[in-house]
Amino acid sequence: MQGLAGKTALVTGAAGGIGRATALMLASHGTRLFLSDLQAAACEETAEMIRSAGGDAHAMQADISDETQVAALFERLKSTFGSLDIAVNNAGIEGGTHPFVAYPSDTWHKVIAVNLSGVFFCMRAEIELMKGGSIVNVASVAGISGFAYHAAYSASKHGVVGLTRSAAQETARKGLRVNAVCPAFTQTDMVDRISALVPQVAEKLLASVPMRRLATPEEIASAIVWLSSGESSFITGHCLVADGGLRA
Repeated sequence: MQGLAGKTALVTGAAGGIGRATALMLASHGTRLFLSDLQAAACEETAEMIRSAGGDAHAMQADISDETQVAALFERLKSTFGSLDIAVNNAGIEGGTHPFVAYPSDTWHKVIAVNLSGVFFCMRAEIELMKGGSIVNVASVAGISGFAYHAAYSASKHGVVGLTRSAAQETARKGLRVNAVCPAFTQTDMVDRISALVPQVAEKLLASVPMRRLATPEEIASAIVWLSSGESSFITGHCLVADGGLRA
């Protein structure tokens, strides 16, 4: 895709799923990668996959809900590459399945800390560092519609949509685009964990999607990479829904 070769990209949540698929796809277009995840070994495995294919990738463990660790992450990124052109804020957690009135307060705080505050901390550092380029936040279709029994997850992803639109307005004149991808149910460990907690949920998820299947991580990665590239050069503040027709 246009404008990706030789660029530097950060991908958080790169240990697997959408994050890993995005990192591999960006690398295939000649992008240099700086990867982050709380799961250090799996994140390093993603970096090694890129290096084995002839690419340039570095990995660092970080908890994005911790401002100090986010600061250290960006110091390391700057010392490694010096600049940043593309940022994919993908790291997030689901928080389990709970009725609204019985939603545990500690789970609420943890989900908001990672999914919303963590994205904010990363975006703040990215906007300060980047001279132009593209930020893509991974929100969710639950950031546009409600998601029963997942109050914190849905609230956090609504927040990511708000951060995306607000930052896009502030950064447009400096040549920095800020967009979000809002996937529906994707074949990731997160969906597997939800299905394990509520065995009948997989059937309900599939029944709600007109395409009658889950997305693959690579399909969502394709949308992220497109928004990261020069081919989407007049798009900012947009939330691209990839849901197999769910909201139709």
